[in-house]
Amino acid sequence: MKKCHALLPTAGAGSRLGGNLPKQFQELAGRPMLAYALEAFMQSPQIESIWIGVSPGFIENPILKSLSKGSKPIHFLPTGGPTRQETVRNTLAAQLKAGIPTDDWVLVHDAARPGITPALIKKLITSVKDSDVGGLLAIPLADTLKQADLDLVIADNFPHIEKTIPRKRLWQAQTPQMFGLKNLHDALEDAIRLEADVTDEASAIELTGSKPLLIEGEIRNFKVTHSADWDLMQLLLNSDVK
Repeated sequence: MKKCHALLPTAGAGSRLGGNLPKQFQELAGRPMLAYALEAFMQSPQIESIWIGVSPGFIENPILKSLSKGSKPIHFLPTGGPTRQETVRNTLAAQLKAGIPTDDWVLVHDAARPGITPALIKKLITSVKDSDVGGLLAIPLADTLKQADLDLVIADNFPHIEKTIPRKRLWQAQTPQMFGLKNLHDALEDAIRLEADVTDEASAIELTGSKPLLIEGEIRNFKVTHSADWDLMQLLLNSDVK
């Protein structure tokens, strides 16, 4: 049977949040942010191993040693690249080189989504494991969407509405995103070579003509990008402890 492996790209600088460390290693609710995602995958019996792509300049940082203990293999690799796509592609290549079967599943997850839970991971795996393509967690959009007319801006730089976009078919992508190891590696390799605009793993798979599954996630699995996100996630994680 195909096994499942987690992959977390952590080479980003997280500059929008600020701080002396990349945001995924900053202390959130008493622990490095990355620790929460690691713990969720560690507690998921379906996950065989965990692979973390780190910036080469950060690979010797003692923070990584403090995060490397667990009940299943954790591999910190200097596979970080200048973009997320390159970090994921490089880490997938390292998995292939290490002998992970080409058709095993890989769940790529943002370290900046510490609200992930073993229950959500199980839901994704259970829903996707019989698929020929793969899939991802996502949330149906609830808000009304407005497209801005960037060619019409008033004096104080406020854009006008160009049109309202129907939200009926729109989903907000989350992670993990679950795809076959070699399929995802090759899709990202092609996307990078073609300089395609891919912002997540699913968009690279879509370029191959495939249509990944959308599995409904949870709002708690939001991405920490700005200081307001940080404060909200801290409240959420502290409430989990109580």
